[in-house]
Amino acid sequence: MARLSLRGITKSYGAVTVLHGIDLDVRDGELVALLGENGAGKSTLSSIVSGLTPPDSGTMSWEGAPYAPASPGDAIRHGLGLIHQEMRLLPDLSIAENVFVGRLPMRNGAIDRAFMNRRAGEHLRALGLDVSPSRPVRGLSVAAQQQVEIAKALTLGARLLILDEPTAALGLAETQQLFAQIRRLKAEGVSFIYVSHRLEEIAQIADRVVVLRDGHLVATHDTAQVPVSTLLRDMVGRAIDRIFPEMRPPSDRAVIRIEGLTSAAGAFRDIGFSVRAGEVFGIAGIVGAGRTELVRAIAGADPVASGTITLDGDALRLGRPDEAIRRGIVLVPEDRKGQGVVLDHSIADNLALGNADRLSRRGWLLPETVTAFASGLVQRLGVKGRPEQSARSLSGGNQQKVVIARWVARNPRVFILDEPTRGIDMGARAAIYDVIAALAADGMAVIVVSSDLEEVLGLAHTVMVLARGRQMGVLPRDAASNVRVMELATA
Repeated sequence: MARLSLRGITKSYGAVTVLHGIDLDVRDGELVALLGENGAGKSTLSSIVSGLTPPDSGTMSWEGAPYAPASPGDAIRHGLGLIHQEMRLLPDLSIAENVFVGRLPMRNGAIDRAFMNRRAGEHLRALGLDVSPSRPVRGLSVAAQQQVEIAKALTLGARLLILDEPTAALGLAETQQLFAQIRRLKAEGVSFIYVSHRLEEIAQIADRVVVLRDGHLVATHDTAQVPVSTLLRDMVGRAIDRIFPEMRPPSDRAVIRIEGLTSAAGAFRDIGFSVRAGEVFGIAGIVGAGRTELVRAIAGADPVASGTITLDGDALRLGRPDEAIRRGIVLVPEDRKGQGVVLDHSIADNLALGNADRLSRRGWLLPETVTAFASGLVQRLGVKGRPEQSARSLSGGNQQKVVIARWVARNPRVFILDEPTRGIDMGARAAIYDVIAALAADGMAVIVVSSDLEEVLGLAHTVMVLARGRQMGVLPRDAASNVRVMELATA
């Protein structure tokens, strides 16, 4: 008997049907991978199972009894928990308080903080996050926040966990630690629905694979040992010949040169490298290596203690993001929704941000000027949306294209992308990769930070590896491999 059974689950929003009669079973101790492009219906199905939204029709059963959760709390009481792709932490509470929010342990009429901190710390350490559980969440990296979300779910004692892109912000080492915890829980009988765009993970962790496309369940594989090409064809309805584009060789001219760069906050020290025109320079390393802090410092967003940055031989004033932008260094941040797009503003308004100096006439931004500007960029980057459309209504891939398009308009010399495809499906990833290749082909120096090692190796002409804020090595493309990079990242 299945632990969870879905029969004929259908859901519509207005005139749009997003799920069409979905049947799905999840057995005890089984991990079912749920795949599909953005908009395929994965999140809607997860929301129905976890009590966030009811289906329009169809039935569910849980451990042989009818199941119709009225709320997420009701689902948790039954034994089902959901880890959201979008973090929902309370930044001014401690890590431990976030892990136990809504169910704080009590002792003698008071919160048992010792127990709470101890249990949260145990789960965090098992996931590879060595931080004090009593520190506030605010200021944690995106990857660390994701690990806190996972720790929160692990403390639920749930018998079925829905993991929505749990490794999107994690590197290889942190992902393997998460997989170790999943395998331990599976051995104890816990079941999983696992949503991921990282198809290479599926063979490692899943027992079965189901694929949604346009709200329909289009494929079921009784094993996870399925070729990636087959899964891609299931997801998009056509064969995808390649994911990574052909990369042209770079020129010999260095556009940007970093020498002795050291973080004022101690995140990295004595970093030095150069990036040539037309080169994609990848930065790899495990969580906490200092990758994001380094590129933020190069873009002027974080202060440095020492070091120099030169553009075409001219020194850059450090710690001045406006100066970096004016001189031609732009950054697409890792937190797309928190720092990249203004969700409730239109595509046109988002594209005008950072470009007001080029669009304004005597201090005024004319709507027709902004709309024409946005229309050109929407077409150039292939954004699936209209200039007047809200950024919130776009898929993650199209939101990312909007952020990239904003800076493409400035024709920068150095284009930095931090986790450019986090939470983006394979079809949209290929489109982002084509954009990155085009930036390099236009002669820009492109720096890519990614926790997805396959992504770094597939795009970069050169790979630099960081570990604990130290530069461990710079590898040309033909010398960079998964094994060599991880040897340096964990040295």
